[in-house]
Amino acid sequence: MTTQTHPSFATGTWKLDPTHSTIDFSVRHLAISKVRGSFETFDVTVVAGETPADLSIEASIDVASVNTNQAQRDEHLRTSDFFLVEEHPTATFRSTSVELDGDDFTAQGDLTLRGVTKPVTLKGELGGVVVDGYGQTKAGFEAKTVINRTDFGVNWNAALEAGGLTLGDDVTLSFEIQLVLQK
Repeated sequence: MTTQTHPSFATGTWKLDPTHSTIDFSVRHLAISKVRGSFETFDVTVVAGETPADLSIEASIDVASVNTNQAQRDEHLRTSDFFLVEEHPTATFRSTSVELDGDDFTAQGDLTLRGVTKPVTLKGELGGVVVDGYGQTKAGFEAKTVINRTDFGVNWNAALEAGGLTLGDDVTLSFEIQLVLQK
């Protein structure tokens, strides 16, 4: 394997390697811990132009693929209390700008969830670029953002007997993505 870092990042269209990628989330639960989950079906495309200013990211998430390892909770998340999957089966992200600083990056973009579009900022790190044993050029990156779920119309909550609410408003989205350069 040969390894390259950001200065050697190849131009072109990069497509998701789904077997080596995850999109996870976490939200405060009962004010004492966090519930974690993932989306099992998603797609990401990165188009790298001649300069970093020409870089664009597009992603889509099948929100019905939510998995918190509890079937009853996952079904509840698909309802109108949360994702309203019947009307809004897909969440999307489209970058509006990407700034690179060595291997660190900041991607500004529009996140659409439940039919509501809001600007978000992803902060992340390029893991590098490698040519694997099959001759495929692959790149990896990780990124995070925190969104307020109520900004997207996800307002369900329940009061706790001891005070407070079942769910926090802030949701951390974490992306571990591997891409393959298309030939």
